[in-house]
Amino acid sequence: MSGWPRRRGTVEHPVVERPEALRWLANQSCITLHMWQSRRARLDHPDRLVFDLDPSDGDFAVVRATARATAGVLGDLGLACYVQTTGSRGLHVVAPLRADTDFDTARQFARDVSEVVAADDPAHRTVEARKDKRDGRVYLDIMRNAYAQTAVAPYSVRARNGAPVATPLEWDELDAGRLRADRFTIRDVPKRLAGQPDPWAHMSRHARSLAGPLRRLARLRA
Repeated sequence: MSGWPRRRGTVEHPVVERPEALRWLANQSCITLHMWQSRRARLDHPDRLVFDLDPSDGDFAVVRATARATAGVLGDLGLACYVQTTGSRGLHVVAPLRADTDFDTARQFARDVSEVVAADDPAHRTVEARKDKRDGRVYLDIMRNAYAQTAVAPYSVRARNGAPVATPLEWDELDAGRLRADRFTIRDVPKRLAGQPDPWAHMSRHARSLAGPLRRLARLRA
């Protein structure tokens, strides 16, 4: 267990590093696992950015286009990008970091990137948090990028009909006609992993410092 301080005491979370720990969580009736964006050694320095693309309606093609646009901006800024279905409604675009900046800086960077992406197609994308102001557009949610905030873990099962799984994808899989946020389930993910490598297996090798992207983004928005 690992604890992090709060104003009134300490909250303890399990640190899951072995299969035995996962089995223990399952025995506690834990279904969906959520994880921090930082590691125990440096809790206040995120080692990944998460862009949660949340659709307002059933047009998943717009979500896919927004994922590609987000990855395009991040790539131009010098960051590697990964994508996964959430097993719920949308997609996550994730950029691994070297954990060399604090959460406030990372979250502001994510907010600025989201504004660039949304401004490129304001008819279909928004950074408006209030649902009644989204007008059917995809919401680029960057609030996972804050201290103690969590996002669904890769390969975590959702407590929904069919037991869909949050599933890492190759980028070209976004083009599949059947792709939806709940496309993969506990029935087919084991076969999927037996037949192809995990797309996120080497994500940490591509972690980048945020220093350069911050400078490039500032020039872009100047």
